[in-house]
Amino acid sequence: MSAGTVDGGQAVQRRGALQASRVERFRRMVEIRLIEDRVLELFGEGLIPGTTHTSQGQEAVCVGVAAVTQPTDPVACTYRGHGMALALGATPEAVLGEILGRQIGCMGGLGGSMHLSDPSVGLLPTMAIVGAGIPVAAGAALTAQVLGTGAVAVSVFGDGAANIGAFHEGLNLAAIWKLPVVFICENNQYGEYTRIDRTTPVTDIAVRATAYAIPSEVVDGQDVDAVEAAVAGAVGRARSGAGPTLVEAKTYRYAGHSRSDKATYRPPGELDTWLKRDPVTLFGEKLVSEGLLDAEGLEQVGADVAAALEATLERVTASPYPTDAQMLAQAGAVRE
Repeated sequence: MSAGTVDGGQAVQRRGALQASRVERFRRMVEIRLIEDRVLELFGEGLIPGTTHTSQGQEAVCVGVAAVTQPTDPVACTYRGHGMALALGATPEAVLGEILGRQIGCMGGLGGSMHLSDPSVGLLPTMAIVGAGIPVAAGAALTAQVLGTGAVAVSVFGDGAANIGAFHEGLNLAAIWKLPVVFICENNQYGEYTRIDRTTPVTDIAVRATAYAIPSEVVDGQDVDAVEAAVAGAVGRARSGAGPTLVEAKTYRYAGHSRSDKATYRPPGELDTWLKRDPVTLFGEKLVSEGLLDAEGLEQVGADVAAALEATLERVTASPYPTDAQMLAQAGAVRE
């Protein structure tokens, strides 16, 4: 399926800006948070077709990955992919346009919230099947290895995916062939509606890497610098020919599994505990301590992003819905 109105040059520029500036990384984290909050509101207003899954609380993982990979490195991630798409450089117009099913969207409004893609920054189509991106990333890594492109594939998946066959098959194959791939588990503590300790017998998913003789690391998924450092090391090993790495980022999703989930299954006080380690707040405080921003500067970033978001929504909602002819043309292209 071809892209809708994706501006590849702008996406690459956004990726470069994020990598060049810590303040821009903070700005992108704020952008992800505000857009995800707005998506929940838009769904409540009946403007989003289908379902949607948001990633509030997981911004540090998205930005940490984007900060140390290149636009030529293919990234396969999950249906909870809005944040990763924005971090990698996809524009708010392209992402929100797709979520709202408009022609301005990155897939022309035909993929929706669960199927975002921007080849210009390496974002493979986000996948609705749990764990599906793991073997896809292994395949992309094999392509890079055979062609000698120097690219490193990245697979980002949730803790629930670590209990399915594709996880074990993907890691085993990558280990045997020393594929240039980094497997990143966003352990947000819940597989859909079930807490991890009810489905998984190990505390750290990273220990499973031992069975495949590959290195692993557990990192604080609320700390963008910690994520960045771990992923940078793993990418460096893969690019040098040393093979795959499993990185587990301990994080938390503040919203429920999907737009209709109120997350009433969470123990009392659990959300409050994680909110005290909000990744956006933590990184903002770090920038203040480093002298890169002050309290007023933090507020200004939020105000600027909020204003830009509303202007973006005006452009997106003015964009038409895709036509039947466009849908059928895309279907024909896929069959060919």
